Amino acid sequence: MGNLPLFLLLQLYPVLVLSAPYVFPDKYYINCGSDSPETQQGGRKFVGDENPNSFSVASGRPITDTTNQQSSSSSVLYQTARFSSDPFSYELDDISDRGLHVVRLHFFPFANLGDALFNVTASSKSLLSDFSVGNTTSFPVIKDFFVPITSSKFKINFIPANQSLAFVNAIEVFHVPNLKDNRTHLSPAGSMGLYQGLPSQLLRTVHRVAFGGQPQSISDPTVVASEWVADTDYMVVGNWATNCSYQQTGRLVYDDQYLLDNEIYNAASQNFIPDGVYRTCKEVNLSGNQSSNSLNITWHFNVSKNAQHFVRVHFCDIISTSANLVQFGLFIYNNFTQQINPYLYTIDMAAPFYLDFVVDSNESDFISVGVVAWANSTVENFAYLNGLEIMEFITEPGLEIEISGSKRNNLVYIIVGSVAGFVVICCTLLVAFLLFKKRRKAKALEPMASYGTLPFGGASPYIGVSSKSGNPPPVPNLNLKLKMPFAEILEATKNFDAKFLIGEGGFGKVYKGTLRNGLKVAVKRSESKHGQGLPEFQTEVMILSKIRHRHLVSLIGYCDEGSEMILVYEFMEKGTLRDHLYKLQGNPEKSSSLSLLAWRQRLEICIGAAKGLHYLHTGSDGGIIHRDVKSTNILLDEEYVAKVADFGLSKSGLLDPDGFSTGIKGSFGYLDPEYFRCLQFTEKSDVYSFGVVLLEVLCARPAIINSHRKEEINLAEWGMIWLNKGELEKIVDPSMASQINPNSLRKFSEIVEKCLRPTGDSRPAMLDICWDLEYTLQLQQTAVHREPHEDSAIDSSFNMSSRPFQRLPSNNYPVEKGDVPMEKDDGSDTTESGVFSQLRIDGGR
Repeated sequence: MGNLPLFLLLQLYPVLVLSAPYVFPDKYYINCGSDSPETQQGGRKFVGDENPNSFSVASGRPITDTTNQQSSSSSVLYQTARFSSDPFSYELDDISDRGLHVVRLHFFPFANLGDALFNVTASSKSLLSDFSVGNTTSFPVIKDFFVPITSSKFKINFIPANQSLAFVNAIEVFHVPNLKDNRTHLSPAGSMGLYQGLPSQLLRTVHRVAFGGQPQSISDPTVVASEWVADTDYMVVGNWATNCSYQQTGRLVYDDQYLLDNEIYNAASQNFIPDGVYRTCKEVNLSGNQSSNSLNITWHFNVSKNAQHFVRVHFCDIISTSANLVQFGLFIYNNFTQQINPYLYTIDMAAPFYLDFVVDSNESDFISVGVVAWANSTVENFAYLNGLEIMEFITEPGLEIEISGSKRNNLVYIIVGSVAGFVVICCTLLVAFLLFKKRRKAKALEPMASYGTLPFGGASPYIGVSSKSGNPPPVPNLNLKLKMPFAEILEATKNFDAKFLIGEGGFGKVYKGTLRNGLKVAVKRSESKHGQGLPEFQTEVMILSKIRHRHLVSLIGYCDEGSEMILVYEFMEKGTLRDHLYKLQGNPEKSSSLSLLAWRQRLEICIGAAKGLHYLHTGSDGGIIHRDVKSTNILLDEEYVAKVADFGLSKSGLLDPDGFSTGIKGSFGYLDPEYFRCLQFTEKSDVYSFGVVLLEVLCARPAIINSHRKEEINLAEWGMIWLNKGELEKIVDPSMASQINPNSLRKFSEIVEKCLRPTGDSRPAMLDICWDLEYTLQLQQTAVHREPHEDSAIDSSFNMSSRPFQRLPSNNYPVEKGDVPMEKDDGSDTTESGVFSQLRIDGGR
């Protein structure tokens, strides 16, 4: 829109009117399960629901905390509750202010109420589904919703699930100004115009984030949007980010809205957002960093896929030295950017304002938000953000219940009749299943005589498929030869005995098992709460059934009977690489070195993992991108041979240059920073992640730690700081620092630097990394005299045809002849290992 001249701003000043603070209405505030009122901060008077005035409550029983173990809040709201094993509801009467209302529900799990599982509905929509507080929290759980109310009555229903309980400690319903329509509508692909119909939507609060403050929550019960958390856990890109706070005393300048260019910009109202949100911000400043034309901070917020979200972004210029001297960019996802000039929205410094958007997540499970500072000689070169709210549009239908007189009896009859019918059906199906199983018993699956006769990682040690084989697999092309019956897996793990539990990851729990032929296996059983599910399961089966390599974990079998999704792998005796580098002391932010691995062993492990990744990247049909390379996905067998594992997030096939990733895939600390700009994975993204693993191996510390020294938090950034100083040896794991040949460390440092370059095009291929790591190992084994002007680097730019490298045979994917037995031999005796052993130490390649 351009800069607004100061004289025009002064002409507009009479249009601007200072706003009055938001004042809470007199009703409705309910102290559930209580017979006495309670006045809270902000002047809200909660009425005990035993003595209702402007509302009624149907069913439910009051309960009081008799243990005297009050919550961290001194409020008596959390010492009583209303609960029931039957549905109950609150109905509000005589609602005079129609329009948007905040509906706030308070839950505090005293007396084991945390075990309750229930649903909450209102306005025929589901506010909470299968909701449970849990018994571990010592703080109240508060859920906020925006609900448009168009009639004089409003009912909130609490419905137990699975023969459990429902409960609530306190309820607030109060009128707030309506959301304005015609907000910018966008998706991961970019702008979609203006959104119509926003004031009629039901919204649930997903995130309220305050930027730049201490890593603790901001809570202010005297304002409308009261509960906020710090941005620390959401920031994914922010090398130059700093926390800023308002140094002046007194209140901020709360202005109303004014009209400019036929658009209404929103100024914040007092008592709506905590002052603390606007008094701090996260800033990125170009000053002193003129080598970059733009610097940005990026945050990622988990959201539901294929949902619409209301996003409100809060700003308050507490940094500028004078008005009208700052412009910067706000971006949402990668394809929408809006120029921010605070003095188009307000004419005062330290004046809060906000911008609203409607954002479709589509297939993405996150919303990416960031600010970018632009180099511009006419303005101050910084960008900032104070606060962010994300609310999801509620579309799920909810049950409206009637709990009075004969209607309640009818509901009971319906429930009883439904349960009885369900029991009859279950019994019939059980009998049919037993008869079917008896008929199939004669055709039970027979184990093969010896696993040793199978191809390496080839198939299940069982011929045929389970009794479910008459049904199609979850998706086409699953390898049915690998399918295993659930009964065999139960037998191998002793019914998933807890003493055989060896790990837990993104897919589920991992158990050690022994098949009937004596083969030891690792059994990974899916659990829905871990977030990964059918797509990851299908991906891993399809990929691992096609590939085999000495440095990739082999899939022995899989099971998809009923709701079970189970993967069976070869058992890796020595566990994960991380297990041998450092110990997490019950806290992923704290670690201590415990490695007994010598430098030579570490290099051999890195070489093995690099070979496995090179094999993935160079297959036919575009190869495979792993997308989650990290030290816990590199496993070690009994001889410390490294094997890459966990292909649930992998992607095969040629890259679509116009195709963007639809969700954050991978693990923070290992993610390619270029991915956050283009939202697309390439094989060079795996190279970056592998560079972080190399630093883990060298330094014996996690990729992300909690540290008061900002530069130490991210291992990749920390390592590059010392690399640029030429002093990487200062952060080497002390347990083996004395073992490393300086030439070997220098070459290893070069590999790390290449892998962690900011752009994928400048990073090496995994094949070059294999060569360089082998050379690093040779340097470790052989003392090399070098003149001061010489360098130990290997030229990685020479033509592939000049390399004495065996052409890898390929069916679906290439297999190294020296690594696994092949059905077809090309007659060559040259192996990759043989080639590396012939390198001249003083000349590299």
